[in-house]
Amino acid sequence: MHTVTSQDGTRIAYERRGHGPLVVLVAPALHDHRLGLPLAEELAGEYTVISYDRRGRGASGDTAPYAVEREIEDLAALITAEAASAAIYGHSSGGGLALHAAAHHLPVTRLVVHDPPYGPDSEDHRRGARAIAEEVTNLLSQGLRREAVASFLLAAGMPHEAAQQTSQDPALESMAPTLAYDLAVMGNLEHGGTVPTQLLPQIAVPTLVLNGGESPQFMSESGRQIASSLPDGHQEILDGQEHFVPAADLAPRIAQFLRT
Repeated sequence: MHTVTSQDGTRIAYERRGHGPLVVLVAPALHDHRLGLPLAEELAGEYTVISYDRRGRGASGDTAPYAVEREIEDLAALITAEAASAAIYGHSSGGGLALHAAAHHLPVTRLVVHDPPYGPDSEDHRRGARAIAEEVTNLLSQGLRREAVASFLLAAGMPHEAAQQTSQDPALESMAPTLAYDLAVMGNLEHGGTVPTQLLPQIAVPTLVLNGGESPQFMSESGRQIASSLPDGHQEILDGQEHFVPAADLAPRIAQFLRT
């Protein structure tokens, strides 16, 4: 693992694969850098690929108080440590963070966001998104990490029994406090977890929005809205794929977009 120091002094740990133009992989909620390693291996023949532990996860540190801007600074530090600029791939809520980074004018050349889980622009959804953020935050404030993980997984659509069982995983329990970070990235309290329309006009780089054909329909609809609202946005549906796509199937599509 390599490390870099972010602007607020937080140590950010990462692994690096391959040679070529830089690509940074941004993990979703309840995942660390290990999720991105298979994709990094697939892309390493053509690119230098960084898969990192977002703050509060794995070997990375954490510094209070949290703000989305701190995670943008983490990405800036990673890019500066390795190259003058980078492409970014963000999966799920990692895609939300990638949009924030590009909107804040980091040296991003191209952007790929995959199934960012923004919900429909309805009062019912906004109310529900705020409620889950408040519930998870309240459970975390009481030190109830497993309960917070279970609550989050249930809200994400996991069946009750599976959510309860999965929440017992010590690795997920250790990352539970970062659920509040992802909920902030997705704007659950700020704008009800809907597409961040105020950010999109500020993103000038070519952007590919990937959605799984078997992912929840609301993700494809949000992806369409994101792509159509960006100055240079494109949407592609990955037929037959769910929210998590095998690296061998995903890498060729990302590489093709980065080349063109």
